[in-house]
Order: sequence, then C-alpha cells, then structure tokens
Amino acid sequence: MQNLTAASRELFSRSPDECFGSLDELYQRCLSDRDASEDRWHSPAELRPKASEGLLTLELGSLGIYRLNDWSFSQMCKLASVSKDTLNKLSPDTASRALLETLPYGEKPLQVLSLDRTVRSIHGTAYTRLHNVDLLNVVREFATDFQPPQKSKIGAGTGLYCGEQDMFVFLIDPLGWAEIEGEAFAPGFFLWNSEVGRRSVGIQTFWFQAVCANHIVWDAVEVVDFTRKHTANVRECLSEIRRHIERLVNRRDQRRDGFAKVMANAFKASLGDKVEDVAKVLARHGIPRDLGQRALKLAEEAGRFTIFSVVDALTRIAGEYQYAGDRAELDAKSSGLLALAAEGV
Repeated sequence: MQNLTAASRELFSRSPDECFGSLDELYQRCLSDRDASEDRWHSPAELRPKASEGLLTLELGSLGIYRLNDWSFSQMCKLASVSKDTLNKLSPDTASRALLETLPYGEKPLQVLSLDRTVRSIHGTAYTRLHNVDLLNVVREFATDFQPPQKSKIGAGTGLYCGEQDMFVFLIDPLGWAEIEGEAFAPGFFLWNSEVGRRSVGIQTFWFQAVCANHIVWDAVEVVDFTRKHTANVRECLSEIRRHIERLVNRRDQRRDGFAKVMANAFKASLGDKVEDVAKVLARHGIPRDLGQRALKLAEEAGRFTIFSVVDALTRIAGEYQYAGDRAELDAKSSGLLALAAEGV
C-alpha cells in the first residue's frame, strides 16, 4: 500500500483564488480562459521588451504593449539565458535593455498565448497546447459519479485547483466502496495539466482506504500513472486518459456488484443450526472460544446463525477494544468468515 501526497502538496501551495468549490465552477473557469485567450505566432523580431509605466512589458509588433506575469517573465528569461533573479534586481528600463541584447533573433516563430493584455506563455515550435477544458470534458462524460473529497479545514483547499500556471483535480467516488482482499477500498484519481507548459498532462488512478483533512490519500493500492509531454501528438492523450477513467469505473462496478452478491449471500447463508456446530466453524477461523461464545449469543438474538449475523456480532465486539491492533486482528479473522459467503456457503 502507498500513501499519496500529491493532493496534499497542492492544498498547501494554492491561494484562495485558485480553489474551486465544484467541478462545474472549475469547468466554467477553464472554459472562460480558453475562449478569452488568444494564441498567435510572432517572429522573434516582433517581441521587444520595454519599460512601460514603471513595469517590464513586452511589445508584440503592431499589437502593442502586453504585461508579463510571473510565468511568462520566467520563460523570457530562459529564452534570453539570463537569470530571473538578476533581472528582478534591475530597474524595468535596465532589464528591458538587457533582454533586448540577449534574446535570440532566429527565423523560427514563437507561440504567444495572451489573456486580457497579459502574456500567459511564450513557446517555440515544438510545444503543442492542450486546454484544461478538453480534459474536463472527458471527466464530465466518463466520471459522472466522482466528486471532490471533503473540503480541508486548512486554508481553502477543495481538491479542485486552477491558476495561471496549471490545473490539478482530485476526485473520488464516495459510494464506490468495494472489497479488495478482505478490506474496503474506494476509487479515486488525480488529473493535471498546464496550458502554459508548467507541467506535463497526466492522470493517476488508485483505490484508497481513507483521505485525511490534509488530503493525504492513505493506503492506496492499484496505483496507475500516465503522463504525456505537450508535443505534437499530445491530444492523443485524451483517449488514453478516457481509457484510464473507464477502466477505473468498470473495475468499480465489477467489484461493487461482486461485493453486493457476497453480502446478499452472507445474509442468507447459515453457519449451522446448532451452537456447537457454529462454534467449531469459528474456532477453525481463529476466533477464541470466549469471543466466539459472546458472538453467538449476540447472533442468536437475530434468530439465525447467518454469516452476516455472526460477523456483525464480532464487529461490535471489536469496537469495544481499546487498541487498534487488537481490533484489526479480530476484523481480519471476521473477514475470513465473509470469504465463506463468496464461496457460496
């Protein structure tokens, strides 16, 4: 089992304006960003850093002056092979002249993404953009039962985040609990992307036992990762991500149906008609004699010694234990009785 901390890291790094209360709110934000953003190709000669109104800005040919955000400024520094920390120490006028002298001026065009007179990103020809809303369309179509985890009591963390650099989505199916090797697990996944090249696009699916207030996913199994760089064929990842979500949903349905059949059989299947016969079954499964006698008295009140009534009695007894280790040990032995229901007792 693994403890997954990606959602917890996002929780502690996001500002309130990057947090969204529902998947629909996040979708509308991503849709708005896509529709309002403009993607243009410019020759390197058209990109001219300038000092304007006390700020370092970027002139895009005949389109005029655009502001730079932190990410696009970082990309400008990388293109010019100049330290971002160094330029931040200079005045806007000096910094603009430094960039003018160091920016490469080749023949290949540059891809500039802007929103409301602000440059969101600058890329070369090797980069292919994938919009956040395209990923969310896949989620809305194939993960209809999934929702964000409980809102964290720390900060504004919701599990749904989108800022100027990237998007991160944490969804679970709170009703998708199923049994895996005698223990209860529910399905969930992380999904991420960046429209501006801050990170790759990808998904991580898993089955988990608990999510704490810090959004750490505890005791995860069947963890599957898929990532893709923003290169020419990046849109092909939408089909792959759809397959990962469909596989998770199909596995959930299979397990949930199987678990329901086991429980239905547990309600009907009897461990025996006589106390002494049932006691022998409990002894074979490692239930101590004194605990077995207590459980049989409780189960007898239900009228029959069904698998469910006996397991329910043992679960109630385990709840009285002070130490978690003792409870877990008895629960593990009880789950062995449920396995009898799976065998069609």
